Amino acid sequence: MNPKHLAVPGRAWILLLSFALTACADRDDVTVLKLGHALDTGHVVHKGMEHMAERLAHYSDGSMKIEIYPSGQLGSERELVELLQIGSLAMTKVSSSPLESFVPEMKVFSLPYVFRDREHFKQVLASDVGRSLLLAPEKVRLRGMGYYDAGSRSFYTTDVAVRSPEDLKGLKIRVQKSQTSVDMIAAMGGAATPISWGELYTALQQGVVDGAENNPPSLYLSRQYEVCKYYSLDQHTYVPDILLMSLHIWDNLTPQQQEWLQRAVDDSTDYQGELWQRASDEALAAIEASGVEIIRPEKAPFMKAVEPMKAAYAGTPIGDILTAIAEQ
Repeated sequence: MNPKHLAVPGRAWILLLSFALTACADRDDVTVLKLGHALDTGHVVHKGMEHMAERLAHYSDGSMKIEIYPSGQLGSERELVELLQIGSLAMTKVSSSPLESFVPEMKVFSLPYVFRDREHFKQVLASDVGRSLLLAPEKVRLRGMGYYDAGSRSFYTTDVAVRSPEDLKGLKIRVQKSQTSVDMIAAMGGAATPISWGELYTALQQGVVDGAENNPPSLYLSRQYEVCKYYSLDQHTYVPDILLMSLHIWDNLTPQQQEWLQRAVDDSTDYQGELWQRASDEALAAIEASGVEIIRPEKAPFMKAVEPMKAAYAGTPIGDILTAIAEQ
C-alpha cells in the first residue's frame, strides 16, 4: 500500500456516503466513533473492544459512544485501514505484519525469534521501544492507540507433521501479506503463499496450501483445525494486534475526549490481555480434543535456519530496534 497514492476500493467509496464526517460526529450531543474489524465476535480481541466501548461510555458520562462492526462487515483489513486514512472510519484492529508495507518499523514483529518468551514480549510492548513502534503509523495518517495480545504464531498443516525446518521443504504455507513473513518461510525451506484470512479454510480444504501459521484461538475460532491434522508449537513469532485510529478523527477530538478514549483503550488492552492466556489454553485443549496432533518441537533448528535472515539487518534502523529489544 502506498500511503501517498491510495487506491480506494469501490466498497470504500460507498461507505464514504454514510461515514464521511459522521465517524466522529455529534448525534444528539453524543460523539459516535465507528469501529470495524474482521474478527469473530467470540474472539477475545472483540471482547476487549466491547469493554473499551463500555469504559468510554462510563468515562464520558455517555457523551461518547463506540459502535462496533465485527466479522468483516465493513470490509477487509486493508479496506478498513484505507477508510481510516481518509477519515471516514474512526477505528480498526490490524495485525502488525501487514502494516510493514508502509510502516517499515513493523517488520520487527514479523521477524522470527525476536522475543525470548511471552513475558519478554509484554515487557517490550510496555517499554519506550514499544511506544515508539505504536506511534510510528502517524506518518501515514494512522494513530496507534494500543496493543492487543495475539500470542505466538506456530505452524499447522493438513498432511505433513512439522517437527523440524526440513519438514517444511516443498510445503505451501499461507502467510499474511508481509514480505518479512514470506522471507521467513523461505528461510525455513517452505513456499510462502499470501492468502486472505477469509479464504484460508477453503484453501486448506482444497489443497491450495498445505498449511498456515497462527495462534490457538484463531485456529480454533476459524474452525481451520477441522481440515488440519497437525499443530506444531514452534512459536516463531509474537505478532501483536494493533488498535488503530484515524489521525484526522483523533485530532478533531477535544483534549478531554482524547483523554477519555485513551483511558478506555488502556482498560481494554489490560482486560483483553487477562482473557488471552485462558482463551489460548482452552482453544489448544479443544483443538487437541478434536484429534489434531499437538507437536512441541525443539526450537533450536528453527532458530538456526533464520539466523542469516535476521543478521542481514545489522547496521540498519531495523537492526537498531532489534538490538534495543534484545537489551530489554
